[in-house]
Amino acid sequence: MVMAMIHTHGALPRCPALRSPLRGAPSGLDTTRSIGCHLQERRPSRQPKHDSSRPGNANLISAFRGPNNGVHLCGQVFTAPPPPEAGTQKYDPSVGVTVALLRYGSGMPHYRLARLQQSLGVPLPASTQWELMQPLAQAAQPIWEELIDQAANAPLIHHDDTKMRILDLRRPGSASAAQVDPQRKGTFTSNILAELEDHSVALYFTGWHHAGENLATVLNRRAADLDPPIQMCDALSRNLSPKPNTILAHCLSHGRREIVSVVSKFPEEGRHVLESLGQVYHFDAQAKARSLSSDQRLLHHQTYSRPVMEQLKVWMQKQFDDKRVEPNSGLGQAMGYLLKYWEPLTLFLHQPGAPLDNNKCERALKMAILHRKNSLSYKTLNGARTGDLFMSLIHTCRLNGINPFDYLLAIATHAQAVTLIPKAWLPWNYPRSNAPSDPP
Repeated sequence: MVMAMIHTHGALPRCPALRSPLRGAPSGLDTTRSIGCHLQERRPSRQPKHDSSRPGNANLISAFRGPNNGVHLCGQVFTAPPPPEAGTQKYDPSVGVTVALLRYGSGMPHYRLARLQQSLGVPLPASTQWELMQPLAQAAQPIWEELIDQAANAPLIHHDDTKMRILDLRRPGSASAAQVDPQRKGTFTSNILAELEDHSVALYFTGWHHAGENLATVLNRRAADLDPPIQMCDALSRNLSPKPNTILAHCLSHGRREIVSVVSKFPEEGRHVLESLGQVYHFDAQAKARSLSSDQRLLHHQTYSRPVMEQLKVWMQKQFDDKRVEPNSGLGQAMGYLLKYWEPLTLFLHQPGAPLDNNKCERALKMAILHRKNSLSYKTLNGARTGDLFMSLIHTCRLNGINPFDYLLAIATHAQAVTLIPKAWLPWNYPRSNAPSDPP
């Protein structure tokens, strides 16, 4: 449910009977009986507007109503000023933050949240939800640009993509339909996960570009004096960057899955490959447990993993040479995949800091997949870009152990400061103290 602060200071209905409680007054409002008096005082109530007998409805909205003094003879109603804690805005900044977190961090569509709010007696239509999120998205845009710069200069970059529909791109006559390459038949959400020295950055891009093309766009902002980064992805051709100024590494986990898919039909051969790869992952876990540096980890793998991988390569090649495996069989194709991409699959044996697989990026793509599962698509390209921004901020917070709600709320209440110095408001930099908020 949305935690909201809605402030109302309007006049309340006047009681037609002076000697009876106020009829039709909202719950939570105290009224007094008047005896021979023409002034009726209505005392305020600061209790949250909810029915405690309804489960899950507590603390949904805090409504402040000023005390009203109604003069019976002339019908005028005088309203006292609201308390200072009521503020001047109808919605507290936390409302837009909560909507964004539910929408893009947890995959709850606008219509579903609107239905929940309606059932709780506090309507919050989808259009209102969007209007509440837009100021936050605009305030966070400079941070999004700064995150792209940070990712472009990272020494290690994971990336992958998944299908994502944008309805207006395929709708004849729409404003964005003319922007589509007629040769492209699909749209995608790409994730670029950059590993910096002390931090991680997650970026999402939705449109007709593939992951490799989006990576090239990011790398265009890389400093010229830096060494080429390690590019971790699977062997799909659309993941390759048009500007291959990178050190290519392929996902060993993908090669392992090729074997897993056929192990039931080739149990002996499949078990041999899986056990060999299992040893490599065991040695990598040892390196992580010992907190080895990149160079120490490389030496560790060269000492223990290299003999295992060399023996595995010789064994697989021998299966083909001795005609024990048919190249066109399921096992032959799985082993052929490993041999074909052996160099990028084993980059961890040659390059410091090279990971074994692309699992981090695939886990990050689950945010986009959850959105696709619940909402099916984006309606417009602008909506897709808004989703990319919020997903990037939310997942970057999670990767760095930052509370995304607190972070987005800090952006919402310090929009002017964010615009001036975006770098100071990155998830791992932003001030967690009570910095002065923007004026209302």
